[in-house]
Amino acid sequence: MPKIHAETATGPVETDAPDGKKLVLVLEDAGVDILHRCGGNARCTTCRVEVLEGEPGPMGELERNRLSVESELAPNVRLSCQIRVSSDLSVRVINQVSTRGMDAGPRPLDE
Repeated sequence: MPKIHAETATGPVETDAPDGKKLVLVLEDAGVDILHRCGGNARCTTCRVEVLEGEPGPMGELERNRLSVESELAPNVRLSCQIRVSSDLSVRVINQVSTRGMDAGPRPLDE
């Protein structure tokens, strides 16, 4: 089972991730108050993470198109709603309810 290490506003979080589960759901289920305003549809970019170590897998067309319109994003920034966990990852969570003062948004489906 892949291991996920997340740097968050309240400190590091370590958790196991079922193979193939969306990273945004793994983080949320581990108690991270990650934003996901569009419900995991690659429309809003609030679930961004910075990949520090590991291989998040290939970027799909929806994610590539959405991130391409954002300015000044590092090349290792990905949408956690579009990452299916398949190996160990270390990430930094960029947007959290506790730091942005926003409602998290609807829980993404794990389809």
